[in-house]
Amino acid sequence: MKSNHIILFLLIASFLTNTAGAQGKKFTMGIKGGVNLSKLSMGNFLTTRYDGQGNPYLDYDGHTVKDNLQESFDSKTGWSGGIYMRFGSGFYVQPEVLVSTKGGRFDIQQNDGPTPTVKQIDYKFSSIDVPLLFGLKGGPFRVNAGPVAMFKIGNNQKIKDAIRYYTTSPNAMSEAVFGYQVGAGLDIFGLSLDVRREGTLSNINSFQVNTGDNSSTVKQKLKSWQITLGIRLI
Repeated sequence: MKSNHIILFLLIASFLTNTAGAQGKKFTMGIKGGVNLSKLSMGNFLTTRYDGQGNPYLDYDGHTVKDNLQESFDSKTGWSGGIYMRFGSGFYVQPEVLVSTKGGRFDIQQNDGPTPTVKQIDYKFSSIDVPLLFGLKGGPFRVNAGPVAMFKIGNNQKIKDAIRYYTTSPNAMSEAVFGYQVGAGLDIFGLSLDVRREGTLSNINSFQVNTGDNSSTVKQKLKSWQITLGIRLI
């Protein structure tokens, strides 16, 4: 992700947060933690497999092997935790800084034998997430939505090892990803329960694969459900 996109996001976040702080009459701050349930979306691709020397891999009959890279419906469970601040009462702005683990799974159907076999690839990464949420509150109930920036601080080596047979760009892993969050919450007795839907607008990973006559770009995005419990400190 280009650095100017990151700078623009931080400038907008700073402006909106300062505006809400100047207008709002209430400020709260707390800590929160919970779980992420996420899955990868990428579609399906039939692509040539290559050996270590860059030559097309041959099956037991001497034919070029074409494997299927397939989207999986399986989800991965991770965690999330950090701090939140809330400026305002009825209408509020809520920036957060969270450390999260997320991931997903995709399948590779290998066609080099008489019977296809499916290899499951688990993908997991850790990131610093910075959501900037705009919400409305009535009584104990809240609804909110806004952008989120995810800055990766760790990657799973498994995905690089898995795709190196199908692409010449195995290191096309995004350092920063932008997305959205939308959800609802409940505040009671100093506790905040939140349920949110999160999705990425930019790609978690992207790489070129040979599909026969031309090449295609595999674009992996992430969709998650996040459930957290917060404790108000101020």
